[in-house]
Amino acid sequence: MTSTEEPVREGLRPVRAEAGETVEVRFTVNGTPAVLNVPARVTLADALRDHLGLTGTHVGCEHGVCGMCTVLVDGEAARACLLFACQLDGAEVVTVEGLGRPDDLHPLQESFGRNHALQCGFCTPGFLLSSYDLLSNKPEVTDEELPAELSGVICRCTGYRNILTAVSQTRAEHPEGIPGPGNCARRALVGRSGGQSATVVEERAEPSGEPDRNVEIVLPEGDPTIAVQVDTALDVPFDEVWRVLDDVHVLARCLPGAELTEELGEQLYAGRARIAVGPIKLSFHGIARVLEQDRETGTIRVLAQGQDTGGAQTQADITLRAHATAAGTELRADAAVYLTGRIAQFGRALAGDISRRMFEQFADSVHQAATTGEAPQQSHAAPSAFRMMFGTLLDRIKRIGRSRGGK
Repeated sequence: MTSTEEPVREGLRPVRAEAGETVEVRFTVNGTPAVLNVPARVTLADALRDHLGLTGTHVGCEHGVCGMCTVLVDGEAARACLLFACQLDGAEVVTVEGLGRPDDLHPLQESFGRNHALQCGFCTPGFLLSSYDLLSNKPEVTDEELPAELSGVICRCTGYRNILTAVSQTRAEHPEGIPGPGNCARRALVGRSGGQSATVVEERAEPSGEPDRNVEIVLPEGDPTIAVQVDTALDVPFDEVWRVLDDVHVLARCLPGAELTEELGEQLYAGRARIAVGPIKLSFHGIARVLEQDRETGTIRVLAQGQDTGGAQTQADITLRAHATAAGTELRADAAVYLTGRIAQFGRALAGDISRRMFEQFADSVHQAATTGEAPQQSHAAPSAFRMMFGTLLDRIKRIGRSRGGK
């Protein structure tokens, strides 16, 4: 791609917004339907990097000259720094993250690595997608034509010879046409900046008062936003702890801010969950399915998903394991949590600490229910994330004090 002029998309809707207003943009990025609310002058490059966390799209000159920010828009190469995000309503965007997976690289990526076609790597995403566009639209390109065809991307390390070799070999290995992007699937997209105003959600129906009894909980591909593991020693016999884990109604009342609202049959349940982070209060309506509940192994596994009216979503794969010890019961909670929307913008570290603190409170509630035989008093107030964080900090200070006192 040698021209810096971006093609005009057919059916492009006119966008009119006052200063300070945001524009809703609905598009698909690497196979994931998403919604952004961004100021009209936010570029596609900034939207991808800051609001969706897709930092593989590099920003160089910001004038459409260097080609670092090249992505695919509706199958054609485009400069992400020359397009406003609001122009992409209804578009399909592919970034370098969608080209291949670490364990299953795209042929172009394999060839770039095999031929040492990268040094600092800053130009590599742009070259990969520009090369993909070239081989898709002009598979008969000759080696003599390659330098001119790829001149729209500038390599700052001047490694052009190896880059040309990598592209040439890929073309020769796939004379029938280059394979399509191999990593486009639904997954969680998390903005990298806590202060962003964007709302990022997977495209789904708005939550309603009626739970869907036929819904299938499908977790996104890729790594979770948060992975939590909490181990707690309970001075209560295993049988008493399992009595709590075996009763979904009691179990739900042990979860901070959670409320079970309806049994839908076949181990599927509807419920609500609340959490507050400073002035932001989130109320999730969702469902949970119990996949495993085995007393022999002391295991219960639950898939859950929920969405609030503001577009924030959470999905989780939670496994609880209890086993008897000489002092009582060891309870382990493992959770893979996927976040999108406002709740994801608090950052992985904060969200991770909040999640761990919630599981610690859950363990305390299980201990209470196992000891007294009664579920904890249910509260309809949203648990405060900052109060949880403060409690975690106090616990750490106490542990440090005890360790120093023992020296």
